Amino acid sequence: MNIMDFNVKKLAADAGTFLSRAVQFTEEKLGQAEKTELDAHLENLLSKAECTKLWTEKIMKQTEVLLQPNPNARIEEFVYEKLDRKAPSRMNNPELLGQYMIDAGNEFGPGTAYGNALIKCGETQKRIGTADRELIQTSAINFLTPLRNFIEGDYKTITKERKLLQNKRLDLDAAKTRLKKAKVAEARAASEQEVRITQSEFDRQAEITRLLLEGISSTHAHHLRCLNDFVEAQMTYYAQCYQYMLDLQKQLGSFPSTFLSNNNQSSSTPAQSVSTPSLLASASASLPSVSNSIVTSGISELKSSSGNRKARVLYDYDAANSSELSLLADEVITVYSIPGMDSDWLMGERGNQKGKVPITYLELLN
Repeated sequence: MNIMDFNVKKLAADAGTFLSRAVQFTEEKLGQAEKTELDAHLENLLSKAECTKLWTEKIMKQTEVLLQPNPNARIEEFVYEKLDRKAPSRMNNPELLGQYMIDAGNEFGPGTAYGNALIKCGETQKRIGTADRELIQTSAINFLTPLRNFIEGDYKTITKERKLLQNKRLDLDAAKTRLKKAKVAEARAASEQEVRITQSEFDRQAEITRLLLEGISSTHAHHLRCLNDFVEAQMTYYAQCYQYMLDLQKQLGSFPSTFLSNNNQSSSTPAQSVSTPSLLASASASLPSVSNSIVTSGISELKSSSGNRKARVLYDYDAANSSELSLLADEVITVYSIPGMDSDWLMGERGNQKGKVPITYLELLN
């Protein structure tokens, strides 16, 4: 019975406090009651926290869109994360494109120029897909997770303490209002005691809130380190993709003029008649840290002389016609130039076999 009486009294006291806060809040909104203002430093800290939360949410959501453009896939990953289960593994877009290219190349025939090129492109796309997965995983751990922890952890704590501060302020201002209305000396003494207690509780809660809010500067420093990690992950990803495409360019090599003449679009526009190697070469020349000066000078010397050189084959190459020589990776052949030959080609010899070979598939040996 005593426990029940205690619970009823506590419920009545809580209801009275809630009602008092509601009345104070309403009167403040109507301009009928005074409001204790927070100090300027605390207001600035609150504003900084709100700004941090706002932009952290925007950056986090847009990073998720960047890493996973498919909204359905993002929803699925969110559901599995909430269920504490691992989402089923599926091919990403580069991997799927790569598989289609490989399947098409095998269908057309790996021995054909187009089929062989499709297979090589498909393998590169799948490697890019793997790099894409690594970027997503690294970014999720080192960048997205810390941002999410702030939103779902630190900022929730700040919000909770800020709400407590608001309640303590309402209690203080309600007590001040009752003190102003107190006419009897006994009631006035009780009101003054209440003001002192509520003022003390308000000051204590303001200090707790201030200490939490000052931690936002540390949050910014932590997020800066996470941002550096994200940039490094992107640098690694784009460097890998660049290297993969550079290797693919070398594997594809030069398309001979006889192959281009079989293309129905070869004479439609001047831009389409430009050879693929020329475009790739001009693109790679504009990128940093790519230098072929040694190879170029060696080939230039070979073309200007009547001698021959040994060369190691970098990649497999299937001859497109009888004038070319098929190549196997890592074999060593003899190469030389003949007058009037295209600048992208050399003559190659292997025993009693000889034919044209693309220079991008070769590494000249001393």
